[in-house]
Amino acid sequence: MTPKARLSSAIDLLCAIENHPRRPADATANQFFRDRRFIGGGDRRAISAIVWDVLRKWKRLHWHLAPIDGGASPRLLCAASLIFSGEAVADVARLFDGDRFAQSPLSTREARGLEALAGRTLDDDAMPQDVRLEYPKFLEATLVARFGDRLEEEMRAMDAPAPLDLRVNLLKSDRASAKKNLADEQIHVTETPLSPWGLRAPSRLSVTATAAFKDGLVEIHDEGSQLIAACVDPQPGERIVDFCAGAGGKTLALAMLMENRGHITACDVSSPRLEGAVKRLRRAGVHNVERHVFTSGDKWVKRREGRFDRVLVDAPCSGSGTWRRNPDARIHLSENDIEELVAKQAQILDTAARLVRPGGRLVYATCSLLPAENEDQIAAFCQRHESFSLIAPEATHLPPVLRGETQFSLTPAANHTDGFFAATLVRKDA
Repeated sequence: MTPKARLSSAIDLLCAIENHPRRPADATANQFFRDRRFIGGGDRRAISAIVWDVLRKWKRLHWHLAPIDGGASPRLLCAASLIFSGEAVADVARLFDGDRFAQSPLSTREARGLEALAGRTLDDDAMPQDVRLEYPKFLEATLVARFGDRLEEEMRAMDAPAPLDLRVNLLKSDRASAKKNLADEQIHVTETPLSPWGLRAPSRLSVTATAAFKDGLVEIHDEGSQLIAACVDPQPGERIVDFCAGAGGKTLALAMLMENRGHITACDVSSPRLEGAVKRLRRAGVHNVERHVFTSGDKWVKRREGRFDRVLVDAPCSGSGTWRRNPDARIHLSENDIEELVAKQAQILDTAARLVRPGGRLVYATCSLLPAENEDQIAAFCQRHESFSLIAPEATHLPPVLRGETQFSLTPAANHTDGFFAATLVRKDA
């Protein structure tokens, strides 16, 4: 595709994302490219790069484009993003020439708006802090209290594209062997500093096309999420529940740590998500997992109260810890969303806790930066359930810096992972 065609497709994709504000941008992008299979891999990456650059600069671009009559359209957002990335205004304007596969020419209003950006920098001293650092205004007090004078460093880390993290599947390989197998296919990785099974590539590469991935030697898995599985510390032969399993990323890691012995039940409210785990489990060589889809009136929990050694609740959350991967999530997040999520998390915790046997462990995790979803949620749970108390896991797979902690938080700036929170609780013996 020509640069004109790529820009035109990027604008079309951004339009699609704006038209589905409650759907994750990556889901919209996946559907967009499925409907346009003629777009090759290199072009897909180039188009996505333009759009994700816009999403990362969203509030700042809107601030610069606000004086233009009609506001910031997808056309102007994509064009402005290119200009702030170093492209000359005249060169960007020439991409809008109405040729086949190109966007129609800029209107006088659009051209003047883009010309006004010449010589400017993306960051401007006149910007409010929430605009300059790209976070929802309503979270300002929370984030300032959470990070203090590190706020800018943490939010800037959210602007940088995330690396590609892999988890070596110890059921089929080891870290040194997997690293060599990937290198043989021109995927050069380094060992992650915190997870003992992690490998990291500096940018997103087509790992899924490699034999190492297809044969189940590695799985795409952020290092922070790998540490949540390490925190659970499942033992071979135990009975485990992954209560909000989704597509099974942590389920795979738990099965690996259990050496395929014992039993894991992967639960979720979404049948399509759980179905997506089937292929991954088969590829990884995992065979100690069964799946359960929660339905209205489900008696599954009631019939299994107090039977499980460990229960993992990777709760639905704001996703604020994943803004560097999903910058669209911060654009649409609202105060009402947080209130609804906190209530849902409490309900899920209360239900999942019923499954834990006396002396068993309950691990609560989110990919959130917000205390309301993390420390505050756990404090409220302990007040409701005196039979549970925080405990420091003795997991040997956790890095020394996290051992001895009853709960911990990870952030992109401090730990070079996505933002994660985990707390470990034990149910007192009857």
